[in-house]
Amino acid sequence: MLHGDNTMKKMDRYGKRNAIGRPWLWVTGCVGLMASCGGVVAQDASAAATDTSAASSPAIKQRLLEQGQRIEAMRSQIDALQRQLTQQEADYKALRHAVGMDVLNQQRGGNIAAGGAGANALPMPSADMQAAQQSQSSPATPVGQAPAENSRPPEVAPIFQQPGVLTPKHKIVVEPTYQFGYSTADRVALVGYTIIPAILIGLIDVREVRSTTQTAILTARYGLTNRMELEVRVPYVDTHTDTVSREVLTGSAEDNVFGSSGKGLGDIEATLRYQLNNGGADNAYYIGWFRFKSHTGTDPFQVTTDCVTRCVENLTGTGLPIQQPTGTGFYTLQPGMTWLLPSDPVVFFGNFSYLYNVERHNVYEHILLGGTQYLGNVKMGNEGDISIGMGMALNDKASLSIGYDQTYLGPTSESGQKLPGSTKVWLGSLLIGGSYRFNDKRTLNFTLGVGVTRDTPDATVIVRMPMMF
Repeated sequence: MLHGDNTMKKMDRYGKRNAIGRPWLWVTGCVGLMASCGGVVAQDASAAATDTSAASSPAIKQRLLEQGQRIEAMRSQIDALQRQLTQQEADYKALRHAVGMDVLNQQRGGNIAAGGAGANALPMPSADMQAAQQSQSSPATPVGQAPAENSRPPEVAPIFQQPGVLTPKHKIVVEPTYQFGYSTADRVALVGYTIIPAILIGLIDVREVRSTTQTAILTARYGLTNRMELEVRVPYVDTHTDTVSREVLTGSAEDNVFGSSGKGLGDIEATLRYQLNNGGADNAYYIGWFRFKSHTGTDPFQVTTDCVTRCVENLTGTGLPIQQPTGTGFYTLQPGMTWLLPSDPVVFFGNFSYLYNVERHNVYEHILLGGTQYLGNVKMGNEGDISIGMGMALNDKASLSIGYDQTYLGPTSESGQKLPGSTKVWLGSLLIGGSYRFNDKRTLNFTLGVGVTRDTPDATVIVRMPMMF
């Protein structure tokens, strides 16, 4: 009896916790219960056989009656368990059919059990199905580990110089870049005085300047932490400028073409970036950064200028550099802020910065056949830049970005005085970019910039290939 009661308790405790997917527990319980009943009947029969003489005593009759009642109760319980088992089997088959396990078995060869005890061909259940399973079965052991939450800003096709994400800790990104720029500018200089508006006494200098610049840049970024990265850019510049001019009243009726080129190492830059906050959906990421630019390239004061007499006394000569510089000639300090705002299905981003050009002292200009000319202290105008854009993922590999960049350049001063002819300049560019991800470590980025103001380069093309190691 005790054995049978214990079996019933076990059946009640385990049977309720394993309603789906474990019908064999019910079968085991039923077999154990029937075995207990058989043992009790055998014991009672043996006892009755050994004492046939007392079979008619009231005590034995009462005992047999009680034993029969208990047997009938056990049989009723067994019938109830059998009915529950049948119902659980029907529910189990209905559940398999509902989640498509039978179809999946046929598609995978119909032998899920061959994968072992841990094999599972079920698709990801819905929230309602998960709740039903949790209410009817014991908690399942988790398989694998959920991916860690991504704290990096979302990637977009970069169209500005600032990258969209920071480099992970102890990772290195090498980014070879090719940049092509083309610009034209027209200039008409009137030197003299007019007697009447139709008659000019002096010189009319008409010029058209066409500049082509190709730059190969090798950029390396290293993740100091998950929030901080260091970047170094080393450019190699190849530039060529053609100046087409016709000087009236000098006895020439033909266009004169003056060309000059320059190639070599440009200005090396170093940038430190830090992610200020933890962004997310509808919460912007803010990345502060600081750039230092050297003047390792050939600066405008090192090249020789065709300015024998034109720049000093009269109007002969071209006044143009014989060789094109590959650098600006000034150290620059540039703090800035980049922000990204994920807003499904697009990402908005932007950048604003301020560039300060450090003043150079005791600057000399090299003149063709004339040695050097003292210019004094030269301070190039500072720059303010602001840009804004948006990016959209076309699929899991390609994305498209569009943006606008606006830059303000201040006038240049020489020995504390504003340089003649130097004015404020506004540069505006419409930027369109695309990105294609080959794999987790290789991405191709393309940017097209179109100048929308007179002083901005007509077209700029940038191709980048960041590679993570």
